[in-house]
Amino acid sequence: MPVVRRGKGKKQILHFTIDCTQPCNDNILDVVSFETFLSQKIKVAGKAGNLGESIKVTRDKTLLHVQAQAPFSKRYLKYLTKKYLKKQQLRDWLRVISSDKKTYQLKYFNIHDAGEEEGDEESQD
Repeated sequence: MPVVRRGKGKKQILHFTIDCTQPCNDNILDVVSFETFLSQKIKVAGKAGNLGESIKVTRDKTLLHVQAQAPFSKRYLKYLTKKYLKKQQLRDWLRVISSDKKTYQLKYFNIHDAGEEEGDEESQD
């Protein structure tokens, strides 16, 4: 059998977005510090802050864009976002939701709706 050799093909580049519009409009979240947090904490080859050419974190007003070469997980971005929210003591008010296949959104918990449900249950008794 002949040996099949494959040339080096293009590496697949993944694009992810984190939408911080709601908390930024309320001046709760600072996108610049979030961007620096991600660039310092993302691990490449087991080392944090070693982004090199494989990962790029950019900011566009209230959106963060992450471009990474193929072995990179969207779930890892969610983990780091939750870690940042916990560090800033915002985890009790904000949650990370996947709005589509390549985007996460930071949204507020619906605390007001939960309070109305409890009040309705008490009045029915």
